[in-house]
Amino acid sequence: MATGHTDPQRRERIIAATLDLIAEEGIAHVSHRKIAARAGVPLGSMTYHFGGMDELLREAFSRFTDHIVAVFDAHLGAAADRDQARTAVADLVHSLSEESQRDLVLTQELYTLAARRPVYRELTHEWMRRSRVHLEKHFDPDTARQLDALIEGLTLHRALAKKPHDRALTVEAIARITEPADRRAR
Repeated sequence: MATGHTDPQRRERIIAATLDLIAEEGIAHVSHRKIAARAGVPLGSMTYHFGGMDELLREAFSRFTDHIVAVFDAHLGAAADRDQARTAVADLVHSLSEESQRDLVLTQELYTLAARRPVYRELTHEWMRRSRVHLEKHFDPDTARQLDALIEGLTLHRALAKKPHDRALTVEAIARITEPADRRAR
């Protein structure tokens, strides 16, 4: 393994190790020492690359939100119309709730930080804005906001339920939110 300035991947390994540890142990149990050990770097690398734990956590969670936005893009990017977008939203809910326990835990850890600390709230606001960009390609801004909340809620409910709801319920919920207003009034 390269050392010092000749190790261009050291910073990235520290960020990845931080996210891994948060997912495994929770943010309350993460320390510079544990992260350095997980990343295979000297403890001094922590302060060389980051001004403190808060800076490291912001960078790590920023990378995590980039990952989740890429997941949104992977599902919604190919949708050519509203019907395909509705299907993509259902696929996204089921993918997020079934595939990565790590992503689910990291999301909840970030939400907890955001509930307590404004700097993380700004990070989550930006994440939500970026996620809604994909939804707004097919739905008006208010509907996109509702769908974004629905995705979060249904994902969490499916992931934590003893018996997760089926795809039919997801599809019905999406249809109710995305049905044009003139049809809902009937």
